[in-house]
Amino acid sequence: MLVLILPASLGLTDTINAGLARVFFSWTLHAIVYFWLIPAYVAFYSIVPRAIGGRLYSDTMGRVALRSSWSSRCRSASTTCRRPASRSGFKFVHAAMTAMVSVPTLLTVFTIVASVEIAARLRGGRGAFGWLAALPWHNPMMLAVTFSFIMLGLGGAGGIINMSYQLNETIHNTQWVTGHFHLIFGGAIVIMYMALAYDLWPQLTGRGPLPVGLMRLQLWLWFLGMLVLSLPWHWVGLLGMPRRMAYYDYSHPALQPQAWTVIASTLGGLVMVVSALLFVIVLAMGHRRPAGTPAPYTFSETLHPEARPPAALNGLGLWVAMMIALTLVNYGYPIVQLAVLDNASVPVVPIGSR
Repeated sequence: MLVLILPASLGLTDTINAGLARVFFSWTLHAIVYFWLIPAYVAFYSIVPRAIGGRLYSDTMGRVALRSSWSSRCRSASTTCRRPASRSGFKFVHAAMTAMVSVPTLLTVFTIVASVEIAARLRGGRGAFGWLAALPWHNPMMLAVTFSFIMLGLGGAGGIINMSYQLNETIHNTQWVTGHFHLIFGGAIVIMYMALAYDLWPQLTGRGPLPVGLMRLQLWLWFLGMLVLSLPWHWVGLLGMPRRMAYYDYSHPALQPQAWTVIASTLGGLVMVVSALLFVIVLAMGHRRPAGTPAPYTFSETLHPEARPPAALNGLGLWVAMMIALTLVNYGYPIVQLAVLDNASVPVVPIGSR
């Protein structure tokens, strides 16, 4: 807006640097994603263990995962691998940085699964896998975190394909990307938002508990609906279906075998609409319950509450410095390069002359 669009709209320049615009876009793209993802991560560590009757396996692990994932957001390989104005070295750096995001994700999965196992063993679970049967599967938060991790695993596996310098050539700007994004945001993240709402609603309204059976049904519908919606997109993305199309002619013999995926995705979307309506109904039913004084709201306790985190993990200074350094490494050179590159600009076309 400040560097490209406003100068052109004010008539100060008659071109826009398209290469620079794409770099700015990728700079903000995954950082914006973390505005959505961080609340889900906070719920994983600070609410889920308490809600299912367990303990947080490691406070330190949570701090490392949150801060490293936040600072490592300064990259976007999936939007740079096919950019003609960017150098190969820049693309490789972004692919490597994107791969590093899997580290805090795997740390989170390990820590929360360990916390869930603690809850099961506190309930009497035994054996290498027998503790799974002791988990509180009737608890909506237990369902929500399970569904969230399944969709995070599927979407994260797709993300590894997106970040690969070579494999991205197969799925770039196809429906695969749409399916990946929906599994991560609409699936893993939004279902935790719903679980958070269920956990907080009695506290916010001062009303009685929500209907547990309807909560479980709503979460099941959202989970199944998202899978039916997004998995066909992955399939047709591998077959080459473009990501952005106003019209797609399935009467063509080569495309007819793919038509069923549109029907499947539509059905999955309808199931999610029903789930969203049920979500609102559950909250409305809770709001109509008799008023009362809810118990004090608490957060998860750690397995070793006496342990103190390292000083570097108890503040933001180091991590802000890392974020600035990663930004300079990932975007400093490309921004300077494209800012002075003559053939990266395109003419501005006035709206009335189209």
